[in-house]
Amino acid sequence: MSSSVSTARPVAPAGEVLREIPLPPYVTGEDAQFAVRAVVVHAPQNWSGGTICRNDASPHPCRLHRWGRRVLTLRGLRPAEIDALIERGDPAADPRPHRPGA
Repeated sequence: MSSSVSTARPVAPAGEVLREIPLPPYVTGEDAQFAVRAVVVHAPQNWSGGTICRNDASPHPCRLHRWGRRVLTLRGLRPAEIDALIERGDPAADPRPHRPGA
């Protein structure tokens, strides 16, 4: 007689926030492109129950949106510049180049 045990991934209890996605050790141009895509694709959408992520309907800001904002901030973009990228709605938009000391 053989028994098989299946393991399931643990599920976070309701209301518990999942851990943040780790930041890269230094932000490359490729990281910045992924971050632009993350903030544009996972943009906020108003819904009857509140503001949700328009990509996966999780509460906004979702993990990927938060990660994208943190990466773009490390790249030297200001919050208003990140908001402008989101408003433009182009996930392939080229973020401004890194400004040393910014």
